[in-house]
Amino acid sequence: MGFPGVWMTESASVMYRVVPKCACSTIGQILYFSDHGRYFDGDIHDARDGLHKWAREDSRPAITEAALGRETFAFTCVRNPYSRILSSFLDKVCGIQRNGNRYRGNLVPMLVARYGVDIGGPDGTRPFDQIASFRRFLLFARDTIRWRRPMDPDIHWSGMAGHAGTFVRNGGRFDRVIHTEDFAAGMGDVLSHIETPHRVDLSAVPRFNESAGHGPRRAHPVAAYFDDLSMHLVHEIYRRDFQIFGYDAEDAGRQHPVAPVDLDALHDALAEGDQ
Repeated sequence: MGFPGVWMTESASVMYRVVPKCACSTIGQILYFSDHGRYFDGDIHDARDGLHKWAREDSRPAITEAALGRETFAFTCVRNPYSRILSSFLDKVCGIQRNGNRYRGNLVPMLVARYGVDIGGPDGTRPFDQIASFRRFLLFARDTIRWRRPMDPDIHWSGMAGHAGTFVRNGGRFDRVIHTEDFAAGMGDVLSHIETPHRVDLSAVPRFNESAGHGPRRAHPVAAYFDDLSMHLVHEIYRRDFQIFGYDAEDAGRQHPVAPVDLDALHDALAEGDQ
């Protein structure tokens, strides 16, 4: 299976397992800058050179050697499951993507027809009840993750443990797992452990949130979107994410992790796969 979702600097100073909706655009740009002294002009996900990616056939030998050799510093970044699934909804379901179309073609029309999800009309500009619509979407996300129907789960709302686990089960080992809620400290720790051709000043890094303009702004605090039923659904589909990455499953409003990541326990859990 290899190492899907892994990016690595061309200097092999650091490798990163992408977890969608967890600051991946910013991290990719930081990695790019650390090698080239400039940011990629555009969405880093579109970069075809300047950064090793598993999706590039010519990058796979270098990534495989580095991952299995375990001499290249490896990390990933995670996010509170409550805010991550909500962000996925506002961006991917409610938003118009940068190509001017809805995400994944018939996905949104199917959600409207089969789950009664409201997305603000054809162009997304009409006011709608974000809370009610999100809770209907959450039923769909649960169906895709638990039963793979009416479609396979999308990478933006499938569990973080599943993404990170492929790296571990195929022979890699993480040196750090950082949290988006304390991004500056976590990314600073990563940079302090590696040597890069160009120094990165985190205080000067612009915001690289490529999804920021796609969908509507969140209209309410995160906790307001989750009643008892929707919290139960989140517990059901992201149980491992809460356990492994140290987030509080009982309080949707508590965004920061409540426990540090135990790397040994994390690798043991991820090596076991879905349980």
